[in-house]
Amino acid sequence: MKNLSFFKRNFVKSVDHKNRKKPKIVLYVFWTLLLIFTAAISAGIGAITALFAPVEPQFISGVLDAAGFTYGSSNSSGYRLSRPVNILIMGIDRVPQTAANSPKIFEGRSDTILVFHLDPRDKSISLISVPRDTKVQIPGIRFSKINEANARGGAALAARLVSTILNNVTIERYVRVSNGAFRELIDLLGGVEVFVPRAMSYTDTAQKLKINLAQGWQTLDGEQAEQFARFRNDGLGDIGRIQRQQSLIQAIRNRFTSPSVLVRLPEIVRLMQKYVDTNLNFEEILTLTNFGLQLERDSFKMVMLPGRSSSGQGDLRSYWILDVAGRDRIMTQYFQQGVPDLAIGQFPDSNESVSPANLKISVQNASSKPTTAKNVAEFLRKNGFSNVSVVKDWPDKQRHSQIIVQKGDLAAANLLQKVLGDGKIEASSTGEIDSDLTLRVGEDWVKRF
Repeated sequence: MKNLSFFKRNFVKSVDHKNRKKPKIVLYVFWTLLLIFTAAISAGIGAITALFAPVEPQFISGVLDAAGFTYGSSNSSGYRLSRPVNILIMGIDRVPQTAANSPKIFEGRSDTILVFHLDPRDKSISLISVPRDTKVQIPGIRFSKINEANARGGAALAARLVSTILNNVTIERYVRVSNGAFRELIDLLGGVEVFVPRAMSYTDTAQKLKINLAQGWQTLDGEQAEQFARFRNDGLGDIGRIQRQQSLIQAIRNRFTSPSVLVRLPEIVRLMQKYVDTNLNFEEILTLTNFGLQLERDSFKMVMLPGRSSSGQGDLRSYWILDVAGRDRIMTQYFQQGVPDLAIGQFPDSNESVSPANLKISVQNASSKPTTAKNVAEFLRKNGFSNVSVVKDWPDKQRHSQIIVQKGDLAAANLLQKVLGDGKIEASSTGEIDSDLTLRVGEDWVKRF
């Protein structure tokens, strides 16, 4: 039985894809699958892994069939993920004066940095977004931002520095997506449905960027989705961009489940070949695809690397300064670092590991009753959550309440859910920036509080 045990312990450098010969059908399947689990989000938000945000098995089977490769045959059914694997995905910024077909398009700064952790032990995938302004030491430079690493030392240096940030976790493979993929991909997908939380109006003459988006649910085409991704005039800088990245990940994930996308795959595959560089080989892609078939839709978690901006201390470079304790917690809860196999997927008893008084909770009304958030906040204070605040209403009414794990503390979210007796835990960093947890109150709690 084939597996991913052939991944080396250390990072493996890219092969020369240009000079590497493959049968035509292998190339076709390679790029089809690579597209599915690397739905390119470039031009400001990088790359995501659409397969890793689980889609229905029938969809993947259809993709393989469309490529002339029958899933379930003896060639593919034996590919199994035998141990956890970490994959670095980088969206590469535009390299000035570089031809579109030049290998140098992958040598720019990494505008977006994501690390995926695939774990066959509990059949889950976790994604951590690393802010591009994260402060690191780069050889030859005392301090710089992590987004400079790829431009100065390629994928190998970027992987080494990201690994260092994440407690020296092993990064086995990488995928780099060049600028230009995002807009074309979204258009070929027929647009994506995204909730725009506020009106976005901004013009940057230097970057030839003009953004004009209205608040509310929108079906964004490629140009509009790029505007949504690149907007930074909200006072949140790169952290706001990461929140919008995660919203777009969810939107593209939903779009890839649509049967209408399947008929466009040959065209999408032809388009995307020029945008992707990776050191994943064909067998590894089949292994990852097979792993994707085993996943439940709720087995996908997203989190942002915890930290703070140095701009509050007068630092003009505005680094993202790592929160070491928060990082350690995330590496335990999301990457299962240092967790015995018997405890994989489990969390410590919330009552013992989390103090309600230490949690910063933002309560946000997303219901039709204006006083619901205030009532919920008062209930939490009576139950020992002393650091609770009511924030500005969410502009979109929701049927169901959410507990958004803003800083990645799943044990804290479990505790809050237990006290409330309800609420869906949303493992993403799309809530209030400064909160540990954002409780977004929907219509289901109107009569309760």
